[in-house]
This record gives sequence, structure tokens and C-alpha cells, in this order.
Amino acid sequence: MKKTTLWMLLLISQIAVTQNKMITTGGQISFEASVPYSEPIKAENNKVKVTFDTRSQILECVALVEDYDFELGLMKKHFRENYLESGRYPKAVFRGKIEKFDLKKITEIPKEHTITGKMQLHGKTKNISVKAIIKRTADGISIHSNFVLNPGDFEIEIPNMLSDKVAKNVTTNLIATLQ
Repeated sequence: MKKTTLWMLLLISQIAVTQNKMITTGGQISFEASVPYSEPIKAENNKVKVTFDTRSQILECVALVEDYDFELGLMKKHFRENYLESGRYPKAVFRGKIEKFDLKKITEIPKEHTITGKMQLHGKTKNISVKAIIKRTADGISIHSNFVLNPGDFEIEIPNMLSDKVAKNVTTNLIATLQ
């Protein structure tokens, strides 16, 4: 009887803990580093894991470098091997807090929030602050953010012969629906 009661308490406590987390493994991050009159440099990753702890307001996004898709296979190869060195640095991680967030006040009307945290990419970490539009949907909570990253901040080197074909600032877009 005591063992049964103990197991039930452990199960209930685990369920209570997981109810504080909202998650998706189908978040989307896309980026564009194109410059005028050059070949488009853009990619998309539709396998981003996004977790949100409703108690602490901590949002975490984890994207595997291998999961970015480009229109050209050679561009994907250069991105993975030469620029982000996915063998050494297999993932990009953002972990931050949604400022002044109250889950009870989220409605279908989109509201802008600030997310402040740390972006880890290519073995380097940088403090960043981004704006995000958050709203309630039929499927959960939708987060949409557009922000800019500078490859130099993460010591991602662009060869001189290509530097005029790659934007100095990379426009990045996150879309996720958390359940």
C-alpha cells in the first residue's frame, strides 16, 4: 500500500511539473543574408525545439545546424562545414525571459513583448534583446519574432572574396506555436 501511494504521489508531482511547460518541436527559424544583385542566401529550419516555462517565463529555442535547408545543396554544405562548423558546434541555442509576461492575460489579440537573454551560436554567447508578438491561438500560444544577428558577433568568418555577397546583418525570423 505504501509503495502504491508513493508511486501515485510521484506520478502526480511529475504531471504537475510538466503542466508548467509549453513546448513544440516544430518551431520554424528562417534567415536571410542576401545582398542586392547577388544570389539569395536564405535558409529555413522547421525542426526547432521551443520550450516555455510558464512559471519562470523562460523561453528556450534549440536549432540544430544540420536541419537548415537551403535551395542549393552547395550553399547548405558551405553553411554547415565552413561557416557554422556544425561538427564542432552542432546547435544554436537561445535562452531568455519574456519580460512582463502573464499567461492569463494572453488573448487572440497580438501583443508585443520583449525577450531578453543569451544567444549561443558557433561556440560564442551574446546577450540579446528581441521583440516578439505573442497571442493565443486555437492550438496554444503563438510566438513570432523578427530580429537581426551579426555573424561577426559570433566569430563567423566570411571569406574576403565572398564578403560583398553576404549581408553584414542576418535577418532572422522565429515562428512557434507552443502547446
